[in-house]
Amino acid sequence: MSSEGRAPGLLLVLSAPSGAGKTTLARRFAATHPDAVFSISATTRAPRGAEQDGVDYHFVSPARFAELVAGGALAEWAEVHGQRYGTLRETVDEALRRGRIALFDIDVQGGSQLKSAWPREAATVLILPPTVDELERRLRGRSTDPDEVIRRRLAAARAEVTRGLASYDYVVVNDAVEDALARIAAVAAHERARLGGGRDRAAEAVAVRCRREGADLAGWARLTDHPLR
Repeated sequence: MSSEGRAPGLLLVLSAPSGAGKTTLARRFAATHPDAVFSISATTRAPRGAEQDGVDYHFVSPARFAELVAGGALAEWAEVHGQRYGTLRETVDEALRRGRIALFDIDVQGGSQLKSAWPREAATVLILPPTVDELERRLRGRSTDPDEVIRRRLAAARAEVTRGLASYDYVVVNDAVEDALARIAAVAAHERARLGGGRDRAAEAVAVRCRREGADLAGWARLTDHPLR
């Protein structure tokens, strides 16, 4: 705990290939942790559907985004499919100052940038479906796009997973939402106890099993040569 008796701030980064259920888990985590706050990314893309500025994203022009980058206002940023996305540095600073859990729903590239800048305060978690086959099934089932588009998305998903498995702190397989949510909560509790100089033994026992080096990844053992059709 901090000198003021409150839990320390934590940057909890959730990344996943499309179809892994990351957004559902992130929203459930936020709903069950009153001290968690979503990081709202800035983006140059246009709003989709009912998306609202300041709620779903901070929608900015390419020129404004360039100003944010030049002024050092972004903690991390990346270009994805021709559009730019980034995390406002003030989100990170406020969460750490107030002892909050800042929840990031971003890709591995952005998560790695945050981890590099805040190696002690950031915990990176890769969310995966149970198997490579399940990832492909979900991506194909969610899309009516031409097969070539789906194939590109599958290749991008495989690359995202490969990067995450090489660098992230934790891996959580989303085989059942409640179980996956409990594992993410344990990771957060363990990391906050560590930052506060203490120890949460129950949370630690779960978190250790989620460490990338020891996670059960039998369904992903052949990722590099799995034939994504």
